[in-house]
Amino acid sequence: MLPPVAASLPELQRRYADLYTRVSRVMPELEWQAHLPWIDAILRLKKQRNAVILAHNYQSPEIFHAVADLTGDSLALAQQATRTDADVIVLCGVHFMAETAKVLNPAKTVLIPDLEAGCSLAASITAADVRLLKQRYPGVPVVAYVNTSAEVKAEVDVCCTSANAVHVVESLGSDRVIFLPDQYLGKWVATQTKVKLILWHGACEVHDRFTAAQMRGIRAEQGEVHILAHPECTPEVLAEADFVGSTAAMVTHLRKAQPKRVVMITECSMSDNVSAEFPHIEFTRPCNLCPYMKKNTLPKIHNVLQNMSNRIEIAPEVIERARRSLERMLAVGRREAA
Repeated sequence: MLPPVAASLPELQRRYADLYTRVSRVMPELEWQAHLPWIDAILRLKKQRNAVILAHNYQSPEIFHAVADLTGDSLALAQQATRTDADVIVLCGVHFMAETAKVLNPAKTVLIPDLEAGCSLAASITAADVRLLKQRYPGVPVVAYVNTSAEVKAEVDVCCTSANAVHVVESLGSDRVIFLPDQYLGKWVATQTKVKLILWHGACEVHDRFTAAQMRGIRAEQGEVHILAHPECTPEVLAEADFVGSTAAMVTHLRKAQPKRVVMITECSMSDNVSAEFPHIEFTRPCNLCPYMKKNTLPKIHNVLQNMSNRIEIAPEVIERARRSLERMLAVGRREAA
């Protein structure tokens, strides 16, 4: 099935020539031409629906650069979701991100291109698990990584992202904190603070696949290369990296360090999307694809906008409780910025 075409291919090429310059390093022109009818149809539908598209850094370049209005990591998307005046939010990411947008905007319509775009990390823990943890450690505050379901967020004291996890943990003023569900992010946070962390044993299947041997192999093969690793990787991988940080922190680091050659130890599309901002930097592999992030496609975005389908629905009582934990996270960020 093809979208309704409003112009010829040459006209679309002229109309969206500036967009192609952003992705030309990572996308052949023939592939771009195949995307153009969908891009044009989506941009027209957005206006009709008063919709905004939020895209995570791990989305494919044709989504991230061509149809998204707001982009970033989990923290940036959570913040931006609270500022939009649009009636409809299309969240191009995974299910927990769409839930977060709905929790922060309960009166708005939130759509996700594919309801099966899940997350191995979010699936590693349930609300019942959190309740059992609180029974085992009474009085110990609970921090949940945003890579969790709305039901889990409703059971915890505050949420965090990889970008602000240390600040959130220390904001609680407790000598012990339950940190869930990512064990590797938790282990990294533990190296940055004196607070004792009680960890869950979840992991991201994308970042868990990287190995320290791979990192050493990269240096042996490529020589002078700057390795940036996401804190969801194992401690052994992080020990081999030149920089450890969230996807947003990686971009900030690149602006400051300006290395000649970089490998980003995270999801593949991150390098493709960041390379548009740093044309003078050589981005090399390896990387791992997230099968859930890649469930989002231009035809699926068009479909949900056209049919207003795949709506995110959350029980009001869950929204109310989950919203508190998210707002506490955002409040920590505002205090840090002040």
